[in-house]
Amino acid sequence: MELYLILKIIFVIGILVALYAILRNLDIIKIILIYFKDKLFRK
Repeated sequence: MELYLILKIIFVIGILVALYAILRNLDIIKIILIYFKDKLFRK
């Protein structure tokens, strides 16, 4: 039972870290898209 609980906690932490990483990457992707859009419209 204790081992199951530990594995469950590790699993939840892993999901939270993965979601955080995805959200951070989405912000970076958004910034890159905005930058390219500005470069295109300036020409």
